[in-house]
Amino acid sequence: MQSIEEVSESLKLLSDKTRLTIMALLRHKEMCVCDIVDLLEASQPNVSQHLKKLKTGGLINEERRSQWVYYSLNVEDKPYLKQVIEHLPSLEEQINAMKSQGCT
Repeated sequence: MQSIEEVSESLKLLSDKTRLTIMALLRHKEMCVCDIVDLLEASQPNVSQHLKKLKTGGLINEERRSQWVYYSLNVEDKPYLKQVIEHLPSLEEQINAMKSQGCT
């Protein structure tokens, strides 16, 4: 069970619209940073800063594949966040509409 401080820090991370949107995207599937940048229509450095904060906070995992980094949710041990994420608006339609070039 997490402490009040840990829960508070996790919820603070999600109080940012961009980070909350990233979590909503990752709810559907693991994603490469380039796809997240395209979906958010934001700069790569901006998205990378948000991803770094989420990773440092223990809310996402990252896996390097060649030169690209892929991100996935890391909330299995945080039931209070799993419920929040499950209730976020679905972004599956936007993900499916994206013509992913893949990270090349």
